[in-house]
Amino acid sequence: MLNIKKRIAEKIIERVKAINEAAQIDTAELMGMLEYPPDANMGDLAFPCFKLSRTLRMAPPKIAEAISDGFELDCVSNVSAVNGYLNIKIDNGYLGEVILPEILDKKESYGAPTYLGEGKTVVLDYSSPNVAKPFHIGHLGTTVIGHSLKKLHEFAGYKCIGINYLGDWGTQFGKLIVAYKLWGDKAQIEEGGIDKLVELYVRINNTIKGDEEQGIEARPDLADQARAEFHKMEIGDEENIALWKWFVEISLAEYEKTYKQLGIEFDSYKGESFYTDKMPAQVERLREMGLMKIDDGASIVDLEEYGMPPCLILKRDGSTLYPTRDIAAAVYRKNEYKFDKAIYVTSNQQILHFKQWFKVVELMGYDWYDQLVHIPYGTVSLNGAKLATRTGNVVLLKDLFALAIEKVKGIMAEKNPDLANNEEVAEAVGVGAIVFYYLTNNRIKDINFNLEDALSFDGNTGPYVQYTYARTCSVLEKVTENYGGKVVITSDEEAALLKTLCQYEERVLTAIRDYEPSTITRFILDVAVAFNKFYHECSILNAENNDVRGTRILLTEATRYVLGSAFSLICMKKTERI
Repeated sequence: MLNIKKRIAEKIIERVKAINEAAQIDTAELMGMLEYPPDANMGDLAFPCFKLSRTLRMAPPKIAEAISDGFELDCVSNVSAVNGYLNIKIDNGYLGEVILPEILDKKESYGAPTYLGEGKTVVLDYSSPNVAKPFHIGHLGTTVIGHSLKKLHEFAGYKCIGINYLGDWGTQFGKLIVAYKLWGDKAQIEEGGIDKLVELYVRINNTIKGDEEQGIEARPDLADQARAEFHKMEIGDEENIALWKWFVEISLAEYEKTYKQLGIEFDSYKGESFYTDKMPAQVERLREMGLMKIDDGASIVDLEEYGMPPCLILKRDGSTLYPTRDIAAAVYRKNEYKFDKAIYVTSNQQILHFKQWFKVVELMGYDWYDQLVHIPYGTVSLNGAKLATRTGNVVLLKDLFALAIEKVKGIMAEKNPDLANNEEVAEAVGVGAIVFYYLTNNRIKDINFNLEDALSFDGNTGPYVQYTYARTCSVLEKVTENYGGKVVITSDEEAALLKTLCQYEERVLTAIRDYEPSTITRFILDVAVAFNKFYHECSILNAENNDVRGTRILLTEATRYVLGSAFSLICMKKTERI
């Protein structure tokens, strides 16, 4: 569609210059003015001529009439002037002769704007769970949004480095060590994994603050012990370092199970601990540049003139904070990967944090400060309740996935009991249902996660679009003869499907520009709706003649390629059978 828009824009400019030779209009700017009408009967594209009123000193209806007069292009079948709009109908023959062969030739690489990222590197920091804490639905956002953005950038030609910046350092490990020494059992933890670590973590937090109703006496002294145990870690105590490494190992083994279900792999697992020896150099640079001030014993960078509170660099006791580690990590990554863009995907609760340390990086004289991009997303609650590991108020992602998978198995047992690889299909559809539900929402919106809605298999859902993909595979499986021949577009449904498919590159570019995976989920839904309407209204394998049958088979094949490609951009697996 972008190429069609470009040609239409160039033709409009040609017609405008015929009206006023001195008119100066940029092709890209005019392409951006083209709109998709709300009603297909009005055309496939529309140009609001009032945007040229100042340039041409004419009323919009007159401009529309003047441009439409003599407007001829092989990709356009009709142009009409209506109430100051230029309504444009794309030629069906062009769709069949040019667009369809292009999709079939490029297959799943169709729509890939590789020119955008050629020769460029993007670092993406996402998922990044806190070690010894499980994945819950609150982690779903950073994980699937982050990986979708990685896949989108890869599709656009960027070299992408996916970084899982593990929360593997901090006083929480002091708490866990104290809890393990008080109540832990190695054999039980080896068997129970991260769930047992969470039990210990919840128990020590409850014990520190106490709970009269449960008869738990408050032990604030354990908080002091925890700080002491973490300090021992910081100075390299062998016993505590060994325990810490064990906790990390147990946690990663659990996380990998979830990543495997989502089809996610990372290029780096360097967590917070990796940067402990890289922070002093950045602190010293801040001192040398006179950027750091002492405020009530803490070291800060004053950001008042930029409309922000101070950025804390060191606590009173000299220990570092999150901004210190993030600055050190950014410098390391720039030196290591030579990135053109560094993307951080975190909750919108951290917007101020990122604004602060991004500004500090700028003040430190790093000329790549404007390559740092924070992508916030809304918070997740469960039926209105916020999630917190320390209280045990969580819905684990593995439990959510398991519930969805079991529901899919039940449906498959009724509708297709003899399906091969039913376990694999159930996992793909069940996990896909959760991911699609999440990514259908605009990323910045807060989500009140409703399990019943997420697992619904009706309406605009993951199972619906995966079933559509399986339907294309089923049709193509039944094709036994060569289906070459003349391409003929004979129905509105065929044309509508092709017009939807050819918007793919445009949607990808929009998703990358806005850092918005939901743009792709909406496109997938558009394709699924267009294909299913075509499927129900147009006989494919029993079409009236060879040319029509061949064309419809090719349309089905093109849909399979585009849907499969789009699935890969949102962490959703393809399902050839359901």
